[in-house]
Amino acid sequence: MKNFKIIVFLITVVIFSSCEDLDINDNPNNVRVTHPDLLLTNIATSAFQVKGTGAMYASRMIVQTDGESSSQFYKWDRAGFGAFNSLRQVTKMMEEAERISDNSYKGIGHFFRAYYFYDLALTFGDVPYAEALKGETADLFQPKYSTQEAVFIGVLNELTKANSLLNGGNIITGDPIFKGDVSKWKKLVNSFRLKVLLTLSKKVGNSSLNIKNEFASIYNSQAIISAPEESARLEFVDVVDSRYTEFNSSGYGSGLYMASTFVDMLKEREDTRLFAISGQTKNAKEAGLATDDFSAYEGGNPIAAYNDVNLLAAAGKVSKVNDRYTKDPTTEAHNLLSFSEVQFILAEAAVKGWIPSTSAQVFYENGIKANFEFYRTYAKGYEAYYTQAVAVKYISGSKVNFINATSNAEKLELIITQKYFTSFLQGGWKMYFDHLRTGYPAFPYLGSDTPPTRWIYPLDEYNDNSENVKEAISRQFGGSNDGIRELTWWLK
Repeated sequence: MKNFKIIVFLITVVIFSSCEDLDINDNPNNVRVTHPDLLLTNIATSAFQVKGTGAMYASRMIVQTDGESSSQFYKWDRAGFGAFNSLRQVTKMMEEAERISDNSYKGIGHFFRAYYFYDLALTFGDVPYAEALKGETADLFQPKYSTQEAVFIGVLNELTKANSLLNGGNIITGDPIFKGDVSKWKKLVNSFRLKVLLTLSKKVGNSSLNIKNEFASIYNSQAIISAPEESARLEFVDVVDSRYTEFNSSGYGSGLYMASTFVDMLKEREDTRLFAISGQTKNAKEAGLATDDFSAYEGGNPIAAYNDVNLLAAAGKVSKVNDRYTKDPTTEAHNLLSFSEVQFILAEAAVKGWIPSTSAQVFYENGIKANFEFYRTYAKGYEAYYTQAVAVKYISGSKVNFINATSNAEKLELIITQKYFTSFLQGGWKMYFDHLRTGYPAFPYLGSDTPPTRWIYPLDEYNDNSENVKEAISRQFGGSNDGIRELTWWLK
């Protein structure tokens, strides 16, 4: 018994000694705080990357010939909640900004919250928002879903907060987009507010949103992107992990070709942007056709069976995507929101009467000219096709000239069509959502197909947050109708 007591005593001493050692010898490499600039770099770089090819299949820009693309044939199902991983980084950045009392990083944090929740709401409908991202602070791991309307109201409020916090903010470090220029972040925030309000154009009568007056107020009194050099874009450099997103991508292999919808629209307007976007057909190359010979470019029918298009491609009759996108590590910057897009947003608002309608043509033409300048800057070897003289001549063409549009519907079609032309490998799904909202451009559908309006909720939500996701589905669509063609609030 005496020996037993001695052993217990010795064990107790060792335990207490170990506890004291653990308290004293904290791991100096276990960083508990950081500067928000170390988080901003990755947050911004990730958000500004090229968004892949799915949107281009759905928007009738490219076709697949070695299998059936679910995006091309509108047969997709689930999407993921991966955006919440980025939002967790944003949350950490905002916490660190609060710790050091830096309003600039807090303001940028609110912008990225708005950016990601805007995208989530368009993708799914109702999503976790008010209770989201509170696992660490409130032990809340099964958040309820906010309505899509509430999310959009929240997005606009986030942007309003961002605008306020960026007033007189400190110079930003770790900024790969605007190199620390707070005024340009502020212009992005306000321009994105205009984009969100226009996205909600079907809800112009909603008193909670006050869309028309809010849009006019921002346009009249806030700083927005007002020159091409103020575009929110990521420039790529020829350094590992900093090269163009699609550089050396295997996704552009033997089965990916241009779609006839996109190619034919450009050819009908003799739009020289085709030369920098598309390659010539194999037959055209072998025949030695000039770069500016529009007959050298052909697309595959996006609603034809993939094997039928493959036969044409194998015969050298279908163009591939211009190889500058995969062979040039710095081929072009990627725009999250460009000056061109802002001009088209303003042009549409002018046609709708939200701002003076006399400005619509000016905004429309500015958007086109700026996009030609974009290709003149970035499409190496094609500069001669994108001079301002070429742009001015193009604008006077019968299918482009704004004066030829006599009705608001015709004006809207012109604006959205030109916006469409600026979006090849730029801006992800924006043109597909514009198509859902406006009907333009007119995309071909297979038989009686209609375009999907959303994605099915992630399987993880059914497993880990079942009660709340099912409640959201029932509230929106009735029963358990978590389908890709269910209509969400913003489109009603």
